[in-house]
Amino acid sequence: MTDSDHTSDILEVARDVLRQEADTVRALADHTGESFVECCQLLSRCTGHIIVIGMGKSGHIGQKIAATFASTGSPSFFVHPAEANHGDLGMITRNDVVLTLSNSGETEELLNLLPLVRQIGATIIALTGQPESTLARKADLHLEIPVEREACPLNLAPTSSTTATLAMGDALAVALMHVHGFKPEDFASTHPGGSLGRQLLTTVRDVMRDGKNIPKVAVGTLLRDALPEISEKGLGMTTVLDEDGQVVGVFTDGDLRRCLADEVDVHVTAVDQVMTRDFQTAAPDELARDVLHRMRDRRYNATPVMQDGQLVGVLNMHDLIAAGLR
Repeated sequence: MTDSDHTSDILEVARDVLRQEADTVRALADHTGESFVECCQLLSRCTGHIIVIGMGKSGHIGQKIAATFASTGSPSFFVHPAEANHGDLGMITRNDVVLTLSNSGETEELLNLLPLVRQIGATIIALTGQPESTLARKADLHLEIPVEREACPLNLAPTSSTTATLAMGDALAVALMHVHGFKPEDFASTHPGGSLGRQLLTTVRDVMRDGKNIPKVAVGTLLRDALPEISEKGLGMTTVLDEDGQVVGVFTDGDLRRCLADEVDVHVTAVDQVMTRDFQTAAPDELARDVLHRMRDRRYNATPVMQDGQLVGVLNMHDLIAAGLR
């Protein structure tokens, strides 16, 4: 067999696996009904944690499901069945809901835990592919995940079944987000180090230049004397203040280019004669992302930051981008 033949076979196997698993999830969507609603309602009323338990491949899927619950507003963690039998059972309380995962519904390690969980008083939900299984019958609620066959050609390795279980876990987590009214800012609070966290938590105050880093010159300053302030502060602009310290305009690199094009004499012309009087401002508590979008839409690169009519900082587009905002 040639390498070309091998390539063709490999691609066909891969595509067949993807089609079978996609078909399984599609069929699961059509099968999902009232039992899903009951499970979601029970989980939404949980005053403790959602404890996810699974053995083997189901355990790996369970860890991801628990992580998804936790990051979307439903406190959750994974407990390994073997560890539960050696002390971790103490992590479960009567206020928790225990989500048990087993395609067969006959996983010995899970069945051995059921009487102990019952004694604690926690509620049990079983996710299995077998509605007549021991686990399904002994749980308070059962959510069936039917799988016609595994994507494995031997119909042995957990493939379609684990994919379907993972998809069902995502469906439960997202449905709970809907029930709880989970918002983007809530997601950001659980992901402060991620990109979304930066977008929804970073304010202008976090990024702006303040104090001695604010470029500013007084009304009446000659252009030749204002230019060093622009160069030294490196923001491509300076604010222009009146005798009361109020910002009355800004002078930018763009203004300078227009002056040079008009052959304005920088040695005799005051900055307030050629400054931009109709300028944009930002507030320190605004989301920096919103200001960045405004700057892009209106095509300016820097803006004074004002609070209660006073100049408290200057914001530059390059600083916003460097902060990971977009």
